[in-house]
Amino acid sequence: MRHYDLSPLYRSTVGFDRLFSMLDQFGGPDAGGGYPPYNIERTGENAYRVTIAVAGFKDDELSIEAKENALTVRGEQKNGEEGRGEVLYQGIAARAFERRFQIADYVQVKGASLENGLLHIDLVREVPEAKKPRLIPIANGGRPAVEGRVEAA
Repeated sequence: MRHYDLSPLYRSTVGFDRLFSMLDQFGGPDAGGGYPPYNIERTGENAYRVTIAVAGFKDDELSIEAKENALTVRGEQKNGEEGRGEVLYQGIAARAFERRFQIADYVQVKGASLENGLLHIDLVREVPEAKKPRLIPIANGGRPAVEGRVEAA
């Protein structure tokens, strides 16, 4: 994987040190391991979906926790070996896992579903009205100016 030098961005930004540090660490050789595999996709302007391959896990063996700016998915299979024959080759991983994702401010988990061995977690970014950008009017002469909202493009 390529390594990008983000140092020029440090000169023109304020307060993004943590973000740049996370980006530097993201591509490292031990960045999260490979189990279980996952996809992150944008499903709308402010909507996202994390899909994790959890073949062999039931819904009661999985847990999803959203706390502050972190989303944690854990899986641990219960001992269900009774009635199973001797395994000659085991290519399907059945180990416990914990996968963590950093999520941005105002991103909330809207729901999760398990189908065909894939765990889908739907997220949406809902910025509070008070945090949205607004136009600041400039008074002209003695007339008072009126504030207005900036519409999203």
